[in-house]
Amino acid sequence: MPATDGPNVSDDLPRPPGDFVERLRGLHRDLQAHLWARLSERARADGNGQAEDDHALATAVGHEGGDTIFALDRVADEVLVPGFEAWATDWGVSFALVAEGWPEGRAMVPRGANPAAARFVVIADPVDGTRGLMYGKRSAWSLAAVAPVTAPGWWERGEAPARLADIRAAVQTELPTHRAYLADQVWAVRGAGTAGVTRDLLTGTEAPLRFRPAANATLEHGFASLFKGLPWAKADIAALEDRLLRELAGPAMEPPPIYDDQYISTGGQLFALMTGQDRFIADLRPQFAAASGHLPCHPYDICAALVAAAAGVVLTDGSGGSLDAPLDTETPIAWIGYANATLRAAIEPVLLRLLRERERG
Repeated sequence: MPATDGPNVSDDLPRPPGDFVERLRGLHRDLQAHLWARLSERARADGNGQAEDDHALATAVGHEGGDTIFALDRVADEVLVPGFEAWATDWGVSFALVAEGWPEGRAMVPRGANPAAARFVVIADPVDGTRGLMYGKRSAWSLAAVAPVTAPGWWERGEAPARLADIRAAVQTELPTHRAYLADQVWAVRGAGTAGVTRDLLTGTEAPLRFRPAANATLEHGFASLFKGLPWAKADIAALEDRLLRELAGPAMEPPPIYDDQYISTGGQLFALMTGQDRFIADLRPQFAAASGHLPCHPYDICAALVAAAAGVVLTDGSGGSLDAPLDTETPIAWIGYANATLRAAIEPVLLRLLRERERG
């Protein structure tokens, strides 16, 4: 969008996108170390590896910005809230922040700044995958992305300041369980490819992370799934998945061995696609009535999609179109990810036809 309405509407960021990547990477490193230390301290409090106040960080403390907020999320705020304020001070700028856990899902940084003066917007999910991490089951991910503000008068009208399609740079960082000491971080700048590192949390050293999506032309002997990690509409989603896989196998074949892995973290799902662990994932919860009102994917969950797309993952919305949405905390998002274009060509026509048939009843 052309810059026609003052400083809050711009095609460009006030600094090169790489500067934003480095700032977000630093914030994420601090968050990663802080959370890992807290989780490890609690685990060491009891000799059998469980915290003495078992699952205290799993306590629900509120519902803000589109999702349930747990005590673990508040631990993340201990790093990110002062980190964002320091960012605004160091750069001498004001910016909009869109994130779960904030009243109305948005705020100005520094606090009290005039929204009309926002130079850019940061959308973040500080802990994507809280439920797995807080029970020590699986890594969570911290997600963040930056876009220029592209909607004039956004604050007064209660609109999003920009859209997913406006994102210029994104970073996602692994938040591992206390039993792990290696954690990954990946990032991308639009038009400039991806990069990543694996960090040793014991020593602080980093090694380059090389990754690419799977090149397989079929799903056989690979991981692929329709997301159904919650009870709501699981039977309906599984029935659609069964029809899809049987049709892909063809009438003369038994369904091939395909493995199902329900990672309750959109960032984790995207990472699995971009690193070749998964070949196909579809999160279609908004298209299933019984699931649409209960914890669908939101824009902050998928704000780092730029990284996966830059790595070669093919991403669409739930109807096969471009993946886009306002940068807010409420919009439900259906999305489909393919490890490569060949898989998309094989799967998409069947999946979309089955979805149309389901809609017609």
